[in-house]
Amino acid sequence: MANRRNNNSNKNRRKPITVGKRHRSDAQKTAAQTRPANHQARRTKKPKQKKPSFLRWAFGKLFYWSLVMGSWVGLIGAFVLATYASDLPDTGSIWNVERQPSITYLDKTGSIIAIQGAAYAPPVQLDQVPPELIDAVLSVEDRRFYSHFGIDPLGLLRAAITNAKAGRIVQGGSTLTQQLAKNLFLSSERTYKRKIQEVMLALWLERKFSKDEILSLYLNRVYFGRGAWGVEAASRSYFGKPVSKLDLGESAMIAGLLKAPNRYSPTSDLTRAERRATIVLDVMVKNRKISPKLRELAFATPIRVRPSKATPSASYFIDWLAPKVRRQVGEVKTDLIVTTTLDLAAQRAAERALSRYLTDEQASKLASQGALVALDQSGAVQAMAGGKSYAKSQFNRATQARRQPGSAFKPFVYLAAIEAGLTPWTIRDDKPISIGDWSPQNYKKEYKGEMSLTTALAKSVNTIAVQLTEETGRSKVARTARRLGLNSSIATTRSMSLGSNETSLIELSSAYAPFANGGYRASPHGMVQIKVREGPVLWQRNQVPPSKVIETHDLAAINLMLQAVVSEGTGRRARISGVKIGGKTGTTNDFRDAWFIGYGRGRTAGVWVGDDKNRAMDYVTGGTLPTSIWHAFMAEWLPSLAIPEPVEPPQTQIPPPQISEEPAPDDLTGLLVSLAEKLE
Repeated sequence: MANRRNNNSNKNRRKPITVGKRHRSDAQKTAAQTRPANHQARRTKKPKQKKPSFLRWAFGKLFYWSLVMGSWVGLIGAFVLATYASDLPDTGSIWNVERQPSITYLDKTGSIIAIQGAAYAPPVQLDQVPPELIDAVLSVEDRRFYSHFGIDPLGLLRAAITNAKAGRIVQGGSTLTQQLAKNLFLSSERTYKRKIQEVMLALWLERKFSKDEILSLYLNRVYFGRGAWGVEAASRSYFGKPVSKLDLGESAMIAGLLKAPNRYSPTSDLTRAERRATIVLDVMVKNRKISPKLRELAFATPIRVRPSKATPSASYFIDWLAPKVRRQVGEVKTDLIVTTTLDLAAQRAAERALSRYLTDEQASKLASQGALVALDQSGAVQAMAGGKSYAKSQFNRATQARRQPGSAFKPFVYLAAIEAGLTPWTIRDDKPISIGDWSPQNYKKEYKGEMSLTTALAKSVNTIAVQLTEETGRSKVARTARRLGLNSSIATTRSMSLGSNETSLIELSSAYAPFANGGYRASPHGMVQIKVREGPVLWQRNQVPPSKVIETHDLAAINLMLQAVVSEGTGRRARISGVKIGGKTGTTNDFRDAWFIGYGRGRTAGVWVGDDKNRAMDYVTGGTLPTSIWHAFMAEWLPSLAIPEPVEPPQTQIPPPQISEEPAPDDLTGLLVSLAEKLE
């Protein structure tokens, strides 16, 4: 029974349906078996695949070679970074300020003349800096400072395009962080190595410090000109107040200095500094840091720049002193204070006098330059103007120029004659003379006949000066000039009495000082003391008693004669009411040099006028322009001194004039005396 059910179920079970196949008959199967083999092969061959597209192929190639090139660039970059990173500077002392030593020059009253080197102030926190100053700095130096990572690709691209259009480098792409890296760690040389190191250090700074810390470091360490490092020092130097008190206009001027500190310094050129500040304000408006209304308000607010305590031409004096400081102390390794002999009141008076008379009109006469130096009784330099504009020419005509003094040399001739026994009233004849083939002539080529030595000096008679030199002896005249302080080589030629030997203004002026100070030698000097700031004294000028170089009787006689030059002679323009003035004018051949050296109340001053190219001036003599400059200077300076006239010793008596009836020695006698001295 069971077997039957199973059989029935097997019969009723349907075969499964095969998807995709048909049931074929035996004939069909036989036909299929007898088909050609190739037909069977064609039925079983796989369908042909499509070729990949060109873009897909190109992308694959690009990806491959990019991967290869990237690997090589990475390897080369790693090698370059390793190479330049091996000698990166030490960054451990980033907060330590390495200061260059400074030298502060003081005048005789303690007022600052100049500071050579760096000036620093205590660092300030960022919250003490006015927001206007921060915005001004970032607007012109790095407006994307708070968004970049130390390097600004957009800034670099913009700078590259700008420079390419200009055909030269007119814009840099360095970020503020890069500038800080350069200022802190690197030199200013322009090499690829330094630039790569700058980038590396900038990235290190960005990773190590916050943006505010980087900005604070930058503002405290950047140079703003006038020897000022950091915003606090700059604010005090230019405006005389702390940085926290700066207004918008002052902030714009400070920010404008960063482009070129010396060029845009308001103490050097206020107009240029104001134009630069205007550009900064315009950029701030463009960057929406301030409104146009605030910009106009800043324009309307006057900026009061703190004037330098030094005067422009005091730089001539500082340049003269600087080598002397280094000779005394060697290499400067710490801050020094140098106390000098300069009197700033006298210095300003000297500058005003030169500026008043060395005009464009005088320059058209080729009286294009001048110099003035003033000394006290000891030879201490009280004023020195080596030219009419230090900014235009740093050549010091008071100390460096060597020119012929002309008749300004004659006082040494007359002093030698007085020491030889002549008096102010000794008579000599103004007449044509000859020494060999040389015949000296007077200024107007006239001869006045007999006259006293006083008149001859007052009128600057050449023939009598030559006669006296030959009578007294050229060697004696040279020794007299050297004894008083004329240290230059003096050739004892037949024209020496007319000032044919070259000298400098300061040397000639110091040689006149014994006429003013009682007959004592006065070597020119400018330093009193050198000391370490808040430290010991390194050098002190010794108070050595001066040597007497003119006897009292002879001094009274030569002073009488030199005062006559001013009262009735060629130096009349130098007269000052109530002051006894003595001096002498000098003019060289073809009016190439004009001098006046004079003294009063124990002070001596010398003035030279001429042309740097040694061209002949248009009839400018020592009695005209130099004497006018001298008078303008001394008339302003002397009353402020309140120094009484030196009292003549009671034994000093000048004998009354006695005109000798004996004939004056002739030229032959003078020549014989001169030859005898040479043989000695």
